[in-house]
Amino acid sequence: MKFGIDLGGTKIEGVVMDDMGDVIERRRIPTEREKGYDHIIGNIKRVVDQLEEVTGLSAEHIGVGTPGTIDPPTGLMKNSNTVVLNGQPLGRDLEKLLNKPVTLANDANCFAVAETLMGCVPEQAPDAKVVFGVILGTGTGGAVVVNQKIVAGAQGIGGEWGHTFLDHSGGHCYCGRVGCTEQIIAGPALERYYLRMSGNALSMRDIVPRHRGGNDPAATRTLERFFHFFAKGIANIINVLDPDVVVLGGGLGNIDELYEYGVPQVVDHLFNPRMDTKFLKPKLGDSAGVFGAALL
Repeated sequence: MKFGIDLGGTKIEGVVMDDMGDVIERRRIPTEREKGYDHIIGNIKRVVDQLEEVTGLSAEHIGVGTPGTIDPPTGLMKNSNTVVLNGQPLGRDLEKLLNKPVTLANDANCFAVAETLMGCVPEQAPDAKVVFGVILGTGTGGAVVVNQKIVAGAQGIGGEWGHTFLDHSGGHCYCGRVGCTEQIIAGPALERYYLRMSGNALSMRDIVPRHRGGNDPAATRTLERFFHFFAKGIANIINVLDPDVVVLGGGLGNIDELYEYGVPQVVDHLFNPRMDTKFLKPKLGDSAGVFGAALL
């Protein structure tokens, strides 16, 4: 049996899966991150206790997907938008609290490994050796899976394409640099662009149908910007990794026009006359994170 925990900014979800990948039990409670670090790890223990009680099973090892990454030399959390986690020895503290071994990985890694092992990849590209997983939403997360194993890297930032340089028009990023991919094609960045073009503050959920209606030039320019810079940004990744598959997750990854207009533009920026990389829609939806954590 595999126990997994998906630690999100708003909820903590736990799952118990059998060796065939079937779900035995799931539990979900609010993260309540405003109550602080100790409260969060206490809530993780609460979910694990519930899973063990309901199933009658005792977890031998627990995988935890986190918002942020572990710094390999120190074991401390970094780059998390749940800021109370940053600088904390989350893995060590959880092992002490749960009295069990714990393996941590960031949420993009969990998404990518789940889709690689039990999602869209085995169904549509079963021979894939290199998979790049993308989460396009409030951020631009990324993860590399090679031969079904996560490549986290020496600094724990493998696949983090959101803070590679894309274009100066993105302006300043919270990371301290200028023109990061996340400041151009993530949801909040596109919404800011639409606001500048139209004077109206709308979410991408509202901007996309206005583009489809054909009567909002600012919405169309916003989507065109998204497709153009997505193509340039992901082409940089393909030029370096040459993946067999790119899996597009997150809310913006659900925009059908991204496949119709964004993906075909990628070839314009490749060091290759054609594009053999497959772009796939994820199969597991918002369950990918917790399944990936269990698979750790």
